[in-house]
Amino acid sequence: MGKLDTRIIKGLIALASLAWTVSLFMRGKWISGIFATLLTAVLVLVVLRSMRMIVVFFYMRQQKIEQARKWLMRIHPDHLWKKQKGYYYFMLGSVDIQSNSLAQSEKYFRTALQHGLRMDHDRAAVYLNLAIITANKRKKREAINYLNEAKKLDGKGYLKNDIRQVSKLVNSI
Repeated sequence: MGKLDTRIIKGLIALASLAWTVSLFMRGKWISGIFATLLTAVLVLVVLRSMRMIVVFFYMRQQKIEQARKWLMRIHPDHLWKKQKGYYYFMLGSVDIQSNSLAQSEKYFRTALQHGLRMDHDRAAVYLNLAIITANKRKKREAINYLNEAKKLDGKGYLKNDIRQVSKLVNSI
């Protein structure tokens, strides 16, 4: 079950709770309706808490970096769940690497790894980006280590072509 599937399920549960709350009020069960309203509010907050991150992923997928940057600046990482913080910093690093701010993006990628990323191919992408950054700094040994880590984590081959290109870059140092 993917990440999108769980969001849909959470949204459906929140909608069902809202419908149940409305039906309680319509039947005149005011006390139950009030408690159901509180429950529905909590469920809706759980669903909407990460909407800004969804918008950032949407813009990144469309290669609209500036819009993604604007939405990232609206997010307060302290308000994110622990697992979302890793992806927040991963997105910040990805946006900054596009604008050639290598030192800052390296910091963000390292922070993303500290907070954790769920998927192996996401961690592989972070290591691949760190390999590119260290290769640009002419640190061949470190770049090779990051590249090897990316190869290990990319078990399904999502980044196979990218790893090959970065490997050529690292070997040319």
